[in-house]
Amino acid sequence: MSRLLNDVVGELSKLPGIGRRTALRLAMHLLKMDEASVHDMTSSIDRFRDNIRYCSRCNNLSDEEICPICADPSRDRSTVCVVEQVADLMSIENTHQYRGLYHVLGGVISPMQGIAPSDLKIDMLVDNVARGGIREVILAISTSVEGETTLFYIKNRLRRFPDVKVTTIARGIGFGDELEYVDELTITHALLNRREIE
Repeated sequence: MSRLLNDVVGELSKLPGIGRRTALRLAMHLLKMDEASVHDMTSSIDRFRDNIRYCSRCNNLSDEEICPICADPSRDRSTVCVVEQVADLMSIENTHQYRGLYHVLGGVISPMQGIAPSDLKIDMLVDNVARGGIREVILAISTSVEGETTLFYIKNRLRRFPDVKVTTIARGIGFGDELEYVDELTITHALLNRREIE
């Protein structure tokens, strides 16, 4: 294999979910693209990496100090949805069902991976709540053991704000799932979060 091709395959395979075989396919596709398109792509990646910032209010990715969501005056500023990563925020935004603000933690507490509460943006969240005006904090965190640990840690940190309601997104059995194959924790959440049929 050409050294240049090998270098590109090596770099592309550093991306999550991209093995050497997929990286080789991508490299060959780049070679077939016209030169201007490849330059546009690499230039865009360089600009993104060099100029991206984190919003000073919610830790979302932004071109400016304040992200467009935090800057939008039509958003409900009394509700904050806490998510692990920016990708989670984007998933919720794509539903067009939520009009409040967000807070991006940057991960979950994971002692096995050496991620402590101080490594996340939990203090920033608590400071935002302490400023006042927030009536509800929605914890939209994964149902993994690490996610549950993070959820309970944040809930305990927010106990000193009795006027702030702390909720979590509904958890339970997915549409189309068969009960016999669902784990006990999911069934427990589904039972605790049951609602009346309309």
